Amino acid sequence: MASTSPSGVKLEIGHVLFIDIVGYSKLLITEQSELLRRLSDVVRETEQFRSAEAEGKLVRLPTGDGMALVFRNSPEAPVQCALELSTGLKAHPELKVRMGIHSGPVNEVADVNERANITGAGINIAQRIMDCGDAGHILLSKHVADDLEQYPQWRSELHDLGECEVKHGVRIHAVNFYTDDVGNPEVPEKFQRTKVTQPAPAAALSEAKPARRSWSWIAALIMVAAIAAVAGFYIFSHRPTPIAPPSASAPTPGAVVIPEKSIAVLPFENLSEEKANAYFAEGIQDEILTRLSKIAALKVISRTSTQKYKSAPDNLRDVGKQLGVANILEGSVQKIANAVHVNVQLIRAATDEHVWAESYNRKLDDVFGVEGEVATAIADQLNAKLSGNEQKAISDKPTQNVVAYDAYLRGLAIEDTQYSYEAYQQAAGDYVEAVRLDPSFAFAWARLAVLRSFLYFNAIDPNANTAGAVKEATDRAMALAPEAGESWIAQGAYRYRVLRDFAGAVTAYKQAQLRLPNNSYLLQNLAFVQRRIGLWQEAEATFKKALELDPRDFQLLGSLGGEFYTYLRRFDEARAAMDRALEISPDSASVRASKAVTFQNEGRLDKAAEELARVPADVMDDFVLSPRINQALYERHFDTAISIIERKLSSVPAGQPLDPVTELALVQLGFCQQWTGREEDARRSFSRAIEAIKPKPDTAVLADANDTPSTLALAYAGLGEKEKALEQAQRAVKDYKNDAVNKPYSQIILAQIQARFGDHDAAIAALPHLLEVPAGLTTANLKLDPLWDPLRKDPRFQKLCEEKPK
Repeated sequence: MASTSPSGVKLEIGHVLFIDIVGYSKLLITEQSELLRRLSDVVRETEQFRSAEAEGKLVRLPTGDGMALVFRNSPEAPVQCALELSTGLKAHPELKVRMGIHSGPVNEVADVNERANITGAGINIAQRIMDCGDAGHILLSKHVADDLEQYPQWRSELHDLGECEVKHGVRIHAVNFYTDDVGNPEVPEKFQRTKVTQPAPAAALSEAKPARRSWSWIAALIMVAAIAAVAGFYIFSHRPTPIAPPSASAPTPGAVVIPEKSIAVLPFENLSEEKANAYFAEGIQDEILTRLSKIAALKVISRTSTQKYKSAPDNLRDVGKQLGVANILEGSVQKIANAVHVNVQLIRAATDEHVWAESYNRKLDDVFGVEGEVATAIADQLNAKLSGNEQKAISDKPTQNVVAYDAYLRGLAIEDTQYSYEAYQQAAGDYVEAVRLDPSFAFAWARLAVLRSFLYFNAIDPNANTAGAVKEATDRAMALAPEAGESWIAQGAYRYRVLRDFAGAVTAYKQAQLRLPNNSYLLQNLAFVQRRIGLWQEAEATFKKALELDPRDFQLLGSLGGEFYTYLRRFDEARAAMDRALEISPDSASVRASKAVTFQNEGRLDKAAEELARVPADVMDDFVLSPRINQALYERHFDTAISIIERKLSSVPAGQPLDPVTELALVQLGFCQQWTGREEDARRSFSRAIEAIKPKPDTAVLADANDTPSTLALAYAGLGEKEKALEQAQRAVKDYKNDAVNKPYSQIILAQIQARFGDHDAAIAALPHLLEVPAGLTTANLKLDPLWDPLRKDPRFQKLCEEKPK
């Protein structure tokens, strides 16, 4: 029965079933849409749904990653529906769903579309109950369970879990509902953590102290370099963003002092009826964060570290500690036709105090100014003084063209949420559309330059991502907005990835840093370039600054371990960084493979094998492929290496060019075939690699991130073409003479080719230096790499193998 509250709001009791798809935020947008469609189909097939809808006793509410069903007929209706739904979902193992049920007061209202909507405690508590569960769980509030316990048929299915802390420190009592056939009998993770972290008795406190991980436009790419590991083969290739999404629950080690003028912008909730508009909410959040990052007086956490939190997380105090900030910005965006509603609220993380809130209702063609207004208001609330340049930078409208801006936001959303070459090509297409619609859109030109430089760097679609195309986009951005940090980032990317002008790239990135003092992405890339010119100490300091702004970026931690400490042979520190990354993203195959590389470089093959065994066997991406091949080679399991490489080659679609890592694997295949007596097969493999790298005699093989010139030299050596191999290897050394990361590898390949053709003196003479220089050799590489076999009987080589690492 409906009643009226003192405020005049008409309330009634609703029996709420809240449903969401677990891991929804980690999916591609197309996958999200498809799974939501399937879930809706299964829900509509349930008898409870159909009967309640036919009686007019059901309200359906989309929630972004699922839905809420409000029944008005019976307290048992949501439970019956959950049972039917669980049974139906058995035919859809791809749908990992959790459910929460509560009965409580609700109020029917009309939304901005004049459609029925529901608010009230009944909805809120059902969602909180659901949030306490994991995949497969059907959780009930204690209130619902008490009602059901009066009926004999339900009693044996009710399993008390106790209390769980939810948002704002509120504790709710939940009951797990399961039968022999449906539900999840396991204790939910949140309840397990609650039990673990209960206060210990006073005498035991000293033993029970608890231990304490994009906005990243493009983070650095996959790189798992076996520093000259196994046949001297390793890859280097920056990743634009994380491959495996992080877990928001992993703690960040080490207590830090949290500055008052620090802020994290959490993902904005998309309240639009069309869930395809999620990109718009993500873009608004991204733009607000970007503008805040231009204020030097603030510490602003990068998007990579915030994107896996909910729009309104349960415990802001924990989030603040994990991110190292005093303030949290939450928000929501609703886009309907030509109207946009943006709601934001600034909250003090330690006390959950609402410092400031504002709502903005704008026409779509007037939304450009909202991001700047929000950034200015936040700076004022945090007493952050703005310089004249900063005020201009955060207030300037990027474009006046609504459609161009929409295309730009689509590109940003793809960059931030989808992690593959195909996705980055799609994002580049959106930026191309943005600048076509508005040729004066400087930020779109800048993003296009950065993305195309990355695709050029990794030899993706070389017909579109040419050096000239990168230069054009860079020049246009700089001409249109010479004082914008975004333009200087584009300039740095062009000089780094295309011109290989590392000193010029450092200058450009430092200019960007003056304008974007809180941009972790540019700091990461600055660190990458500093290594290239041998500034290893400066690079370490820059990496650490990036981590302060992106403490939960597992790929940044993986790069620090795999692309920095590993090169310096500081393997314990490398693994410590990677372990932090794995706390955040336990399923990261790239980090796991990089950790295996550190063990390979120490000769600890058993430990390396353990790490690689934890990577799913069907993962054949480049960052896993190389360490797996190297492991087989070090163990002298050449048939295993052949099998791995042939499986990779068979996965390449017909007619698709091989990428540089697969070209290298093809050369490795040739050597393995030689070592197992399959000479003709080996010749075919080496010849295929040469044809892929140098299809015509006059094809220029230029220095790149993946050491392709050295790969070509090895292929010539495999065919026994001594002069070509030595000439190409020496040219590679010259090509990389100013590159402190790739030069040692090219010198290693030259020494291995010299050893292969009998010039032992020259090969051995190069080794002492390569055992000391960063990104060089380790004694384990010498002992285990089959390409050093021609030197095995030389006493000088044997002595080098026995020397302890310095």
